Amino acid sequence: MLKIAFNPNYIYPLDENHRFPMIKYELIPEQLIRENTCISNNFFEPGTISDEIVLNTHEKEYFERFKNLRLSKKEIREIGFPLSKELVEREMVIAQGTIECVHYSIKYGISMNIAGGTHHAFYDRGEAFCMLNDQAIAANHLINKKLAEKIMIIDLDVHQGNGTASIFSTNEKVFTISFHGKKNYPFRKEKSDIDVEFDDNTDDQFYLNKLKDLIPKAIDSFKPDFIFYLSGVDVLNNDKLGRLDLSIDGCKKRDKFILELCKKNLIPVQVSMGGGYSELLKNIVEAHSNTFRLAQEIYF
Repeated sequence: MLKIAFNPNYIYPLDENHRFPMIKYELIPEQLIRENTCISNNFFEPGTISDEIVLNTHEKEYFERFKNLRLSKKEIREIGFPLSKELVEREMVIAQGTIECVHYSIKYGISMNIAGGTHHAFYDRGEAFCMLNDQAIAANHLINKKLAEKIMIIDLDVHQGNGTASIFSTNEKVFTISFHGKKNYPFRKEKSDIDVEFDDNTDDQFYLNKLKDLIPKAIDSFKPDFIFYLSGVDVLNNDKLGRLDLSIDGCKKRDKFILELCKKNLIPVQVSMGGGYSELLKNIVEAHSNTFRLAQEIYF
């Protein structure tokens, strides 16, 4: 059964500037249930992550200041969200959702977190709406629990996974891949194991050709026994922050290729949803929903 992490805390109402993309977390499960792609039993409500698990990935001083609402004004500004107890709880629930997902992935082949993809969170700081790096935390959890030996993180959000790249820059057990916009945020890039930078207005064909050429080779070479996939839909041509030119169908083909590749190679995969900032809310929901539809079609 496809298991999907979802908690009402994901929809914590932020200020007006940030509310719009946040509402997708509520609309996606509604859409999936309404169209019979999923039933209520597909969804589970994660708990709150333990400090011990977080501290395997993040600096203790940073985490304690974040948790106790003692970040500096500069740090809060870099995060982009107003700091509050609700925000801390939301971030810790999201991270726990990805932790719980990896166990479902090992059991069923795949699992999904409706939120997550907080790839701009570094070891000792947060950036760009990311405070705790959910997939990095879960990768370290798998390694520490000896549930995986070699992990690959495939980050196809339009923004480079700079926090993830930095966290694992010297860790040979984790192989990081980032496909992202060359001129997009972050403007100072970190070094992933593989970075593919796209010019503005890159279309479906060029993007998918790169994907199909590089990802299978990387898997064959590194031979991961677990994959994290960040399936951001901010690659869409109508995304106000994306700058690429992928269609909804191209985005769907991207996800189909990655999920089929994981299934073919018998590698468990955990999917976090990442960014999506189109002014057309229905396009965000549709593009994200395609990822869940594909998971059901390919795995179940």
